[in-house]
Amino acid sequence: MWFAVAGLFLTVLGAGWLTRLLPTARTTWMKPLLAFSGAYLFTLTVTHLLPEALQMRPGHEVGYFVLAGFFGQMLLEVFSQGVEHGHVHHHTEHAGRVPFLLLFSLVLHSFLEGSILVKTPEAGDVSQNFYAILAGVALHHIPAAFALMAALLLRLGSFRRAVPYLLLFAVAGPAGIVVSNFVVLEQLLTGGFYAALLGLVAGNFLHVSTTILFETSPDHSLNVRKLVATLAGLLLALAVDLV
Repeated sequence: MWFAVAGLFLTVLGAGWLTRLLPTARTTWMKPLLAFSGAYLFTLTVTHLLPEALQMRPGHEVGYFVLAGFFGQMLLEVFSQGVEHGHVHHHTEHAGRVPFLLLFSLVLHSFLEGSILVKTPEAGDVSQNFYAILAGVALHHIPAAFALMAALLLRLGSFRRAVPYLLLFAVAGPAGIVVSNFVVLEQLLTGGFYAALLGLVAGNFLHVSTTILFETSPDHSLNVRKLVATLAGLLLALAVDLV
């Protein structure tokens, strides 16, 4: 459990630190990673999160939460400007001002993702594939952390000034894990609340992953690197059932 908390925190921190080593204007390396993580997240959502939510809370109610997560994420991206899926913005308006709405969107997004990572037998398939889902969340956060730091550096002009806000994003996912496992675990696992949370985050994942997959090939042309990365993400997520 604490390995998961530390791993997710360090992944975000390390990805943000990459802005000191890689030029933020050149992000072509992101596209295969985004394609891989998008395919991986989409497959895990369809094969594990949604079936588990429906098993825990049969009926159509879970569908409402999936829709809420999907369209809620669409609303959050109005404020986050697509940073969740690696959008690096190079415009310089609002220089010197902290993008609090962007930060709030990312922190909420990350907290919700962390909150479904419950390590207990009562969580069923999610607990059994805890680290596989954790890997999907961590992979997804690498381009997001890089894009966030790029935006902060552009606005604040200083890596030192930007780091506290990167730390806030890095803490959000682990905080979701800790709260779900140690603060509200009993409440989550009674009354269908955990199934509702799974549905909400599944909708979130569906929006993010499909957006990533569509954006990596906006002109519908064949790109071998992206195709290989997409297939690799799909196959790795399917292999979870074989482990």
